Amino acid sequence: MSKCLKIALALALTASPAFAEKFGLGREALPEEIAAWNLDVTPDGTGLPEGSGDVLTGEEVFAEKCAICHGDFAEGVDNWPKLAGGWGTLAHEDPLKTVGSYWPHLSTAWDYVNRSMPFGQAQTLTPDETYAIVAYILYSNDLVDDEFVLSHENLASFELPNAGGFIIDDRAETEYPIWTGEPCMTDCKTDVKVTMRAAVLDVTPEEEGAAEGTEAVAEPETEAAAEPEPEAEAAAEPEAQEAALDPALVEAGEKVFKKCKACHQVGDGAKHRSGPILTGVVGQPAGHFEDFKYSKALMAKAEDGLVWDEANLAAFLAAPKKFIKGTKMGFAGLKSDEDIAAITAYLKSTGM
Repeated sequence: MSKCLKIALALALTASPAFAEKFGLGREALPEEIAAWNLDVTPDGTGLPEGSGDVLTGEEVFAEKCAICHGDFAEGVDNWPKLAGGWGTLAHEDPLKTVGSYWPHLSTAWDYVNRSMPFGQAQTLTPDETYAIVAYILYSNDLVDDEFVLSHENLASFELPNAGGFIIDDRAETEYPIWTGEPCMTDCKTDVKVTMRAAVLDVTPEEEGAAEGTEAVAEPETEAAAEPEPEAEAAAEPEAQEAALDPALVEAGEKVFKKCKACHQVGDGAKHRSGPILTGVVGQPAGHFEDFKYSKALMAKAEDGLVWDEANLAAFLAAPKKFIKGTKMGFAGLKSDEDIAAITAYLKSTGM
């Protein structure tokens, strides 16, 4: 027997319960030590401590303890995970799996936040803070309104959109028996063919000549097409634009605006919050409310004549900190051109 094998055998023997008792190695865990690790929360609410938290409190706690990685609106920062969005993407080639789009049970979100977050400071959150953070994550996914309160009493009854999207893992009964025979080691297939492609990762080798000539090339615009007709110019008038607002786009923009409601209000009775009122902002000069304290960076832009036309608004919504360096707005920006077009249409509708 080799020396290494003898050492391994000796270690294995001394680690057994019999040898542990004989040599006085270790001790039984105390009940309070077991309780400190026994943090499991199940979908039916078992394991939840008493407590509650509302969306607005969750926004404050999230901004302080979570936003550095996950963004102010749970949209993710750099390569840190997105916690919101991804609705309807699970069938796509590159799905976005978030609490709102993918997770089946809210207890999973509560358990994970309570057990592992914030990063580097795990288990420092109180139960009320954890309830509030999870409530804010639901709000960021457009699943609750800003008055929602999550507690140990209603968490188990809250159903996430993808609750029915999972199946029981029955592979032990349906698949394992197939692989229990003697494995084939030689001449198992007559030929090997690529049957599917890893399109998202783009790692499947191309067959020679397979990719040539497969992409259509867009025809360049003709000079006639590039020049707008007089009628088209007339349609660009503000009155015509307002009359042409797409109701479906406005409705979609109202949903996107839920990401902004924590800081901004629109409509009758709107008030300034941490951000100014946005009623009819499209077409307005920057910093036009005298009773709101804008950042110095924005006021400098205002003095330079910045107007919130559609182009400037789109650039700001896409990357606020890039468009106005020094802005107080903590939002990282909308990633989708469709969302920007929708929220612009919605904001235009509020001024009509």
